[in-house]
Amino acid sequence: MNPTPSCDVDVLVIGGGNAALCAALTAREAGASVCLLEAAPIDRRGGNSSHTRNLRCMHDAPQDVLTDAYPEEEFWQDLLKVTGGNTNERLARLAIRESSRCRGWMRKHGVHFQPSLSGTLQLSRTNAFFMGGGKALVNAYYRSAEALGVQIRYQSPVGRLEIVDGVFQAAWVGQQRITAKACVLAAGGFESNRDWLREAWGQNQDGEWPADNFAIRGTRFNQGVLLKVMMQAGADIIGDPSQSHCVAIDARAPLYDGGICTRIDCVSLGIVVNKYAQRFYDEGEDFWPKRYAIWGRLVAQQPGQVGYSVIDAKAVGRFMPPVFPGAKANTLPELARQLGLDEAAFARTVADYNAACRVGDFDHTRLDDCHTEGLSPAKTHWALPLDTPPFYAYPLKPGITFTYLGLKVNEDAAVHFAGQPSHNLFVAGEMMAGNVLGKGYTAGVGMTIGTVFGRIAGAQAAKAAQQQGAHHASA
Repeated sequence: MNPTPSCDVDVLVIGGGNAALCAALTAREAGASVCLLEAAPIDRRGGNSSHTRNLRCMHDAPQDVLTDAYPEEEFWQDLLKVTGGNTNERLARLAIRESSRCRGWMRKHGVHFQPSLSGTLQLSRTNAFFMGGGKALVNAYYRSAEALGVQIRYQSPVGRLEIVDGVFQAAWVGQQRITAKACVLAAGGFESNRDWLREAWGQNQDGEWPADNFAIRGTRFNQGVLLKVMMQAGADIIGDPSQSHCVAIDARAPLYDGGICTRIDCVSLGIVVNKYAQRFYDEGEDFWPKRYAIWGRLVAQQPGQVGYSVIDAKAVGRFMPPVFPGAKANTLPELARQLGLDEAAFARTVADYNAACRVGDFDHTRLDDCHTEGLSPAKTHWALPLDTPPFYAYPLKPGITFTYLGLKVNEDAAVHFAGQPSHNLFVAGEMMAGNVLGKGYTAGVGMTIGTVFGRIAGAQAAKAAQQQGAHHASA
């Protein structure tokens, strides 16, 4: 058996999703020779990016598929709100500003955009949707990378790195040592590492291990191997291991790679109850695209890590339909029986909610004035009584998309050791998203971070490689 050929290059990119591809393409455009190592086989390439749909981007005036304007300050306030201030403003604003310059470059590499889909019209101003979704984007980038001469190796998981005094020396794939003048880490987080998730989330007061009941919305290949390697190497870390993009998804979703279609989008149009038929949070707090990511964590904190999103016939047609049909019944007791909930408790919860509703001018496309009074927790918007059969319910469980524990960076996307930036080791995407996303989520911002910092990391890695080459040439 012939040994795998070496891949000694200017820039080594470890990872195969959006951030890795943006880094590889940008480094190659800068004149560097590039090798990209993707852990997955070719048919599973692209990491979590395959499941994405759009990019949140700043713009000061309407642009083709983007309506109106979405200025820097508004984007920043949206991010500030969902993170609760747990973000690095300097890096966040960098991502926001650079997002306005991404789409032309993306088009050059074969990415096409389309107007927002029915059910996502509230995003038409803030988010540019990829034609064909994330899979089409990933495939376009791979085609472009191949055409530009980027070496791509699949089924090449990196198990260890050689780093000396903060300087990247080599990466190991099995028994093969691969050297490069500079390296970009973009291998994702640890959302598929069940043991690590279990450790991060711990045990609840009922003796349950919540993470045991999580589904993984994204790729099964994100085991956090390189994150662990970097932590052991003394890299500066940022973020809380229990914080993640954690979404309430259909409890019947597959364990891995469920993606966006498993999300339940009708939370704001009805009520959500736990297995004791009790409400536990304000379903009308904000628009679903801004706030949906809180619901995974909320459900994770409930007994058994389950919830039920309940609506009536009035809500039908106002949200993206789920991939699995919900429980359907003409009466509330019948619906409770289908869900395995206590009928009396469920009837009481719905009756209390209905009595508390103060219906005004209902409009599910804005923060309307339909709210509850005298109810705890309140529902602050879109509070309509559940009184029009048939009634529907969708079982919920937490779905982890990506984790926020990552490597600390500066504006050059450089990995830091004891506060000092490495001159040839950079990081992008999920492995550093915690610098911008300390907690929470808003639609499309993961792709914003991956695209912007992928391009920055690729440019800086190419520059570092060229400087090293020049240094060696003059020595």
